[in-house]
Amino acid sequence: MIFLIHRNAYEFLRAIKEEEKLSLKSRSIIQVFWELAEKFPAELIIWCEEEYFSGIDKNKIKAAFPTKNVMASYSIKSRFIPDQIGYIDQLPFVKPNLNVKYASWLMSSDIGGIYGESALSFKKILYNISNFEYLLSSIAKIGQQNSLFCYLNPSIFNVKQNLSLKSKAKTVDLFGFVAQHYNQQWLWILFFCYWKYEKKFPIIALGKSFFLKSFFKKKVKIKMEKEKKKFTKVDQSIDVIIPTLSRSGYIKNLLHDFANQTKLPERVIIIEQDPDPTSISKLPFLKEQWPFKIVHHFIHQTGACNARNLALKEVRSNWVLFADDDIRIEPRLLENSLKELKRLGVNCLNLNSLQPGEKTVFSKIKQWGAFGSANALVKSEYALKCKFSKYLEFGFGEDIDYGMQLRNLGCDIIYHPDLKFTHLKAKTGGFRTPGINEWKEQDLEPKPSPTMMFLIKQYYSSPMVKGFKISLFIKYYRNQKIINPFLYFRSMQKRWKLSESLCERLDTLDTTETKR
Repeated sequence: MIFLIHRNAYEFLRAIKEEEKLSLKSRSIIQVFWELAEKFPAELIIWCEEEYFSGIDKNKIKAAFPTKNVMASYSIKSRFIPDQIGYIDQLPFVKPNLNVKYASWLMSSDIGGIYGESALSFKKILYNISNFEYLLSSIAKIGQQNSLFCYLNPSIFNVKQNLSLKSKAKTVDLFGFVAQHYNQQWLWILFFCYWKYEKKFPIIALGKSFFLKSFFKKKVKIKMEKEKKKFTKVDQSIDVIIPTLSRSGYIKNLLHDFANQTKLPERVIIIEQDPDPTSISKLPFLKEQWPFKIVHHFIHQTGACNARNLALKEVRSNWVLFADDDIRIEPRLLENSLKELKRLGVNCLNLNSLQPGEKTVFSKIKQWGAFGSANALVKSEYALKCKFSKYLEFGFGEDIDYGMQLRNLGCDIIYHPDLKFTHLKAKTGGFRTPGINEWKEQDLEPKPSPTMMFLIKQYYSSPMVKGFKISLFIKYYRNQKIINPFLYFRSMQKRWKLSESLCERLDTLDTTETKR
């Protein structure tokens, strides 16, 4: 472990390895950073503001980097990128929960680290950057799309955080960062938001940003670690939860897929629903002999949220697989998924869900901005502390909400392209039914949907809300009939207010009576 001690992320003071000061050729902090990475690629390089160095706990720092593809930092008093990044980015990474280990590329120069060989993967792309804090955020922003797991982790430094973090980036830095790491169209939205909400007109910052080299969609190769130690018996137990509605044939095929797994689940929990109170179960084959325990509930209340919550109460294993009833899986999927969870040192995997004939879009393992309630394997320690929201029943967004609950507990969500299964998208059955979607039949349709508005109010910062609204208005203009932009704007304002009004009513809607 090597410590790079600096003052204000500008002045390099010293580099220390095993209590000894290193002799280096470079004097600037960025050149020292690259020199250390080249000389010590196998070492963990920790950057640290001078005043915090005496309070470092080396054991806690080492534990925060379980694999070499981890980059982590912690904001004690300052951060670089300001909240205004939310104007053009509404992913969970830009509004981190600072009380837990949280996936984010918003690096801080206060204290943090990365392994030398991982840092070197970015040197060719980012060598000309002259601002150390800008460099750290750039590494994380690009790295997050290329198998580098980036976190704000409070366990790095055991100190109470300053609640009013100071953002060091100037307006020109933010525009430059957006120009280099996002599609160029976002610069105009950022400029508009500064004019409308900040009452500023940063035309010089906008102009300068167009002359910067873009890193958008740049790819690097991060070396992933080989398989770690084998699982103990207690590590690898899995329960599967499946809500189902009028898809008996699909369920039977899926059970045979689980029966053919090289790693069998401990129990498969099936919540069968039929709104007809006089109906009987359509799954008689559940009474057959299966190589795992079947837990079956037959209920007359429909809704995937309610069904999954009921299934979660039956989970007893260390891991829980969320599955749809119309999927097909290969025999080694569960075994390989468990191996990858251990190798990557993570607590949640989103598996690659592909429809028949569909090709993989994202080809790299990476931190995921969403969550799939039909294709996720989650540590029960976290899964059982979360619930699917009854307010989002029969709508859309319940999986996004559940994923945010996991993140706020410190559970990162990792997408894995090589762990594939087939999602058949059955035409019969399913849960997307009328109910709280009745607004679609009104003369004025809300924009966004009230369920999306629920998520916005729950999880977005003020700049994220404003940026989302501007982006929505711009994108939807092409998909509607009003040509006059002034009339369109007034119409969208009404739709937005209607969405807010309907969102406030979500908790008063009785979803338990909704029928197919």
